[in-house]
Amino acid sequence: MVTVYIETLGCKLNQAESEVMRRDLAAAGYRIVQAVDNADVLLLNTCTVTGVADRKAMQAVRSAIKANARLKVIITGCYVERDAETLTKLPGILATLGNDAKNNIASEFERLGFAPSEVPFEAEAGRTRSMVKIQDGCDHRCSYCVVPLVRSLKSCVPAGTIVEQIKARQAEGFREVVLTGTEIGEYACDGLDLAGLLKRILLETGIERIRISSLQPQEVTPELIRLWDNPRLCRHFHLSLQSGSDAVLGRMRRRYNTAGYLSAVKLIRDIVPEAAVTTDIIAGFPGETDAEFEDSFRFIEQIGFSRLHVFPYSPRPGTLAASMPDQVEHSAVKPRVARLLKLGRQCEAWFKGKFKGQFLEVLVEAREEGRWVGYTDNYIRVSVDSDEDLENRIVPIKL
Repeated sequence: MVTVYIETLGCKLNQAESEVMRRDLAAAGYRIVQAVDNADVLLLNTCTVTGVADRKAMQAVRSAIKANARLKVIITGCYVERDAETLTKLPGILATLGNDAKNNIASEFERLGFAPSEVPFEAEAGRTRSMVKIQDGCDHRCSYCVVPLVRSLKSCVPAGTIVEQIKARQAEGFREVVLTGTEIGEYACDGLDLAGLLKRILLETGIERIRISSLQPQEVTPELIRLWDNPRLCRHFHLSLQSGSDAVLGRMRRRYNTAGYLSAVKLIRDIVPEAAVTTDIIAGFPGETDAEFEDSFRFIEQIGFSRLHVFPYSPRPGTLAASMPDQVEHSAVKPRVARLLKLGRQCEAWFKGKFKGQFLEVLVEAREEGRWVGYTDNYIRVSVDSDEDLENRIVPIKL
């Protein structure tokens, strides 16, 4: 019996693909375990969107080998697509597999000499939220982004397949699905766009919560947002921003400006007034002056996000920005990151404070340090004391 520990780094798309690999391996007769020290194989699903992501992958391998010297390591994901050669030099590496191999992972295991059990196993996983991949690939070539180099082939999952996957997840006891991909706002399959897909999911499934991953502001349309009249759609929109300076957005080759972004947020808040709007921000993009940073900072203040994901600019090999002049010194980037992180904490406190004293429904996921924890549909993390077993229940909780 071959035991496999799966570790996932990076985005929700990677999480969705790891979930599929977990199911496929278990069904083929490999036992999925929850600790690396009990495993024969580490399957590491990597990210390479920043230098930090690369370092996390290397550290994950070294830590796993330290915990389990007999471990065989198989690495897949975007880091493999970008630089498999570096990864093969790490200790314990048996194989590196590109993203395409994720679709036939059980066959890859057999090819590598791991014989499956004759009896399939149940894929051990949580039963609260499931990631469902609906789309893959991007070809827009933003100047800083490595994703088009490692996920260049664009594809969409047929709507019927997505509906059947969601029905299966609901039958297994999941209460929420997250629709994810590289560019889900560009979903186009079977004559349906994203709005059409959501309509079909709402009509043909009974899953209690449907959450979407990241959108671009130009993909936010009245037809799409009006669907949020249905309470099954979670009131949470992650809108990529990256910078609040039009000059920087131009150098980034983004397909919107701050005016268009502001219009998208206004549309969301006019129709879904209690929605969480979260975003990603890059500090220290090449050529970012103090004045441009201040423009960006003030724009972020103006929007009033519920959460910020802040990243110092990370040069990615093969991207246009990596060879741009006027790379910003780390000594200048560090205080900008610190200011944005502080602003993010203030924004999050402001958003949460709006709901103090209200009852919101919380999908309770687990028990941590004696308290039940979970999320509201508009992405507020909640913890509560209760002697009841609240796991995987949606319960009204006063914030």
